[in-house]
Amino acid sequence: MNTTSFKIRGGKELNGEITPQGAKNEALQILCAVLLTKEKVIISNIPNIRDVNKLIEILQSLGVIVEKLDKGKYSFQADKLHFEYLKSKEFKKDGASLRGSIMIVGPLLARFGEAYIPTPGGDKIGRRRLDTHFNGFIELGADFTYNQEEQFYEVKAKNLKGKYMLLDEASVTGTANILMSACLAEGITTIYNAACEPYIQQLCNMLNAMGAKITGVGSNLLRIEGVKELHGTEHRILPDMIEIGSWIGLAAMTRSELTIKNVAWEHLGIIPDTFRKLGIEIQKKNDDIYIPKQENYKIQKFIDGSILTVADAPWPGFTPDLLSIILVVATQAKGSVLIHQKMFESRLFFTDKLIDMGAQIILCDPHRATVIGLNHETPLRGSVMTSPDIRAGNALLIAALSAKGTSIIHNIEQIDRGYEDIDTRLKAIGADIERI
Repeated sequence: MNTTSFKIRGGKELNGEITPQGAKNEALQILCAVLLTKEKVIISNIPNIRDVNKLIEILQSLGVIVEKLDKGKYSFQADKLHFEYLKSKEFKKDGASLRGSIMIVGPLLARFGEAYIPTPGGDKIGRRRLDTHFNGFIELGADFTYNQEEQFYEVKAKNLKGKYMLLDEASVTGTANILMSACLAEGITTIYNAACEPYIQQLCNMLNAMGAKITGVGSNLLRIEGVKELHGTEHRILPDMIEIGSWIGLAAMTRSELTIKNVAWEHLGIIPDTFRKLGIEIQKKNDDIYIPKQENYKIQKFIDGSILTVADAPWPGFTPDLLSIILVVATQAKGSVLIHQKMFESRLFFTDKLIDMGAQIILCDPHRATVIGLNHETPLRGSVMTSPDIRAGNALLIAALSAKGTSIIHNIEQIDRGYEDIDTRLKAIGADIERI
């Protein structure tokens, strides 16, 4: 049952500064890494969002001592763990509701020689295979059993031994999981076709600070020399690049002047340039992004004059999590663009809601949509809609903030899973949004 919805009166110009939260995807990996040592690990800039809080609760149930030191800053100590919790009904429920919980397996396997995990849940955005994770553990010498009735995975190993492996896909969580287990394995592990997202780079840097020996950080070839044990450390999570991209889109759609604070420019990859291709002016001011008020923005064409295509790809390509934002922003641009969602099956199905709002979009197939921009001549109309997943939910929120009239978005639990206190932060820059 839907408990809360957003009511948005759109079409208002916004103004001011907004600070991105800590990166959700990095936080989920970093929190699992605290299980690799019995010493205290201090992490700051943790976003206060449903998915991250749920993972912290799972860690506490597992026996990790968690202490809140400040806003977004916690200490974790995993010196005495209750393994019986992993076999309990509670864990089957807790773990299944959060996809990120899969990443506790690598650290537990490495440090204790056993780990359990229910089939994880999360977004409805098409299949996300777990094969990469388990194949990696098997390569390192683990035995793997799957109980189909209970949908429960069990991984055990007397001792893990490093080896060369070529991943079948550059899975971010798969790379993180194998990386964490390899830190304590005997000998050298080489992971080729490793994901190289900033989140993985951050995890490598944190593990190295804990005493791991990882080289090749930032590339798709990681080399891990196993060590006997890891020790405590302090780590700060990067700002969330998905939020940063969302606020760039929000400024363009609402024709607002916005400053996005402390964005860690060096970790944004091609995100700013991809928005610039839609004609959005983005200025770098120290570590902030400044977006001036723009009446119109025009989509660039390719050099040969053909229509622009924006497609997602593993890092350093364009992140799939921002494709829905690009699509929404394109609805009010001048010109046309083809959005090609290569990495997930069902992420473009929210376009029907934008079409209801008056957007000109042709959904070619589950992976491609052509957007014909309205150039702000016809605003989108307010509408009643339901958020299908975290990222599309945020895209619909941006559409509603730019639309003429009132919109209601149901199922905003999906938005709360990924964005901290989003309504309060939007109100602070002039948005008319309330929880009902």
